[in-house]
Amino acid sequence: MWSYYGSKSKIIKLYPKPKYDKIIEPFAGTARYSLRYFEKDVLLIDKYDVVVKIWKWLQLCSPNDILKLPKLKIGDNINEMNLSEEEKLFLGMEAAVASLAPRNKVTKFSSEQNVRHNRLRRISSQLFKIKHWKIKLGNYDEINNQKATWFIDPPYQFGGHSYVHSNKNLNYEKLAMWCKERLGQTIVCENTKANWMDFNPMKKIKGASNIATTEAIWSNVATSYNVKQLNLINDNT
Repeated sequence: MWSYYGSKSKIIKLYPKPKYDKIIEPFAGTARYSLRYFEKDVLLIDKYDVVVKIWKWLQLCSPNDILKLPKLKIGDNINEMNLSEEEKLFLGMEAAVASLAPRNKVTKFSSEQNVRHNRLRRISSQLFKIKHWKIKLGNYDEINNQKATWFIDPPYQFGGHSYVHSNKNLNYEKLAMWCKERLGQTIVCENTKANWMDFNPMKKIKGASNIATTEAIWSNVATSYNVKQLNLINDNT
């Protein structure tokens, strides 16, 4: 719902549809996949307490709670506003585009985007989607294995940015094994620079820093991207 580094908002339609009634996102972030299929039984897990606090606060909000928040203007200092902790965290994420953590000062680009897209109104109109979700603070490996659609979007191995709240020592070999052990449907997100799983390329994109990368996917269920990869291999033989 809010702007966040690594969000899948531009490409979420490219991922396979869920095959199970339950969706689990172990690295929840802004949970774009779950928002697309919001009517499912959704479980979000994230180790970053700010993300969890914002989601739980949004669950309790009414549309009016969102609409009455101050409209952010260039140079505003959010810490000086008479707001709750959660409201400041939320607006801190909105203070910059694709930020890793809440900011105090509002950037020019963020202010322009908030006005152009009327972001608060859009967010207020989507609150009904998340009321039934379960949201927990924790690490990915604390979730019981179960049949579900697992949408796994961890900090990228070579993402170009350091996630301030993530494990700097994330063990990708361990994560790969964990992903392969999941019951049900597993979808893992990365880019083609990664080597911890056999990822198939999806689409070239440009991120918030205007850096071009190719998004990639691993899934335990065959997708059209597996077919494309095989065609590329055959064309080169």
